[in-house]
Amino acid sequence: MQPPLENESIVLVFTLSGLNEMMGNRFVFFSLTALYYPLIVLCNVTIIYTVISHKRLHEPMYVFICNLCINGLFGTAGFYPKFMYDLLSQYHVISYAGCLIQIFVIYSSVLCDFSTLTVMAYDRYVAICRPLEYHSIMTNQRVLECILFCWFSPFFCMSVLIVLTSRLKLCGSSIEKLYCENWSVVKLSCVSTIVNNVIGYVIIIIYFGHAVLIFCSYIHLIGKCRKSKEGKHKFIQTCVPHLLALLNVTGALLFDVLYTRYGSKNLPQDLRNFMALEFLLIPPILNPLIYGLNLTRLRKQVMRVFFKKEVKISD
Repeated sequence: MQPPLENESIVLVFTLSGLNEMMGNRFVFFSLTALYYPLIVLCNVTIIYTVISHKRLHEPMYVFICNLCINGLFGTAGFYPKFMYDLLSQYHVISYAGCLIQIFVIYSSVLCDFSTLTVMAYDRYVAICRPLEYHSIMTNQRVLECILFCWFSPFFCMSVLIVLTSRLKLCGSSIEKLYCENWSVVKLSCVSTIVNNVIGYVIIIIYFGHAVLIFCSYIHLIGKCRKSKEGKHKFIQTCVPHLLALLNVTGALLFDVLYTRYGSKNLPQDLRNFMALEFLLIPPILNPLIYGLNLTRLRKQVMRVFFKKEVKISD
């Protein structure tokens, strides 16, 4: 039996130190967040309600867009309420269990974004390259399988990471971010974290591999769509928003990974906070706006929701 490590202790709460330099303007940040978070909720709920309530939008592409918006609400719920509470509190702490839950919610949401964009790329590939077979391939069962893949694969990956992290003995309790992040907790470990690091990098590689796969499929689609005017229109109308959303979430996660693992403490705290928050600030608001404004059928139905006007539905 090994003797206990000298600095080892049972951690019950973590201290979040990322807010320390923001407290002088905390009421300004609270006011901005109190406006921004409801806007995120409104935009995503509008798209979700519009897709669910209109039978003409009960098609795979719109179902996947709806799933993307549900995931946006799921991920931001893991951050914004706690962040707003911390802005008004003198002490920025989170329980050990609460920290692990926050890690699970935020990062499974990010991975779910990649999974959803992957199945959306597959849907567009079938629609453009195999249009005559589209309805026989993208059946209700296939769509359900894709939705389950979007949620269960990130949940499985994050569950493995959380279990591995929860087994570590910690020698500290200070996290230098605005929220809990797996690597920040792992760095506090008193024991070897090789397994955590390997699994973490494998998951990162797998999901960035999703992004590479999507880009390659869209390069193939561009070649197909150049041959006809109708193909070009369909690509611009449905694939360009997917590419924008993909670039958005990939860039945001890349910022977070680089900051978390290689970020320098010499960088200003405000810049470090932005790098850590980019994927919680931009994708949740940009995704519903991209699809809600660009896709004609969805845009017209959203207008009906707000203005109660009968509009002609066409693609």
